[in-house]
Amino acid sequence: MIMHCVFIRFRQETGAEEKQALYDEIAGLKRVLPGMVDLKSGANVSPEGLDSGYGDGFFVTFEDSAARDAYLDHPDHAAVSEKLVAAAAGGISGILVFDMAV
Repeated sequence: MIMHCVFIRFRQETGAEEKQALYDEIAGLKRVLPGMVDLKSGANVSPEGLDSGYGDGFFVTFEDSAARDAYLDHPDHAAVSEKLVAAAAGGISGILVFDMAV
């Protein structure tokens, strides 16, 4: 399985409702993409202070790398990614992606 981890530095004016709408769109991809097993999203609650400004994020679990790759190439993913980049502080530089085999 692959865990696709995305950390976001949202623009200050990005509200909780807008963040949730983005997460809901990502979760909706599960209906059109086989192999997308789970999605978790939310704010960083770590007390360590080591988040480098990435205050929010989401984790998508895929059955395998082929399912992850299909997600990355899907036009619906591209559409929500564009919205995510627009909501991130500094655009694409406000997003960190880390994929891990689990």
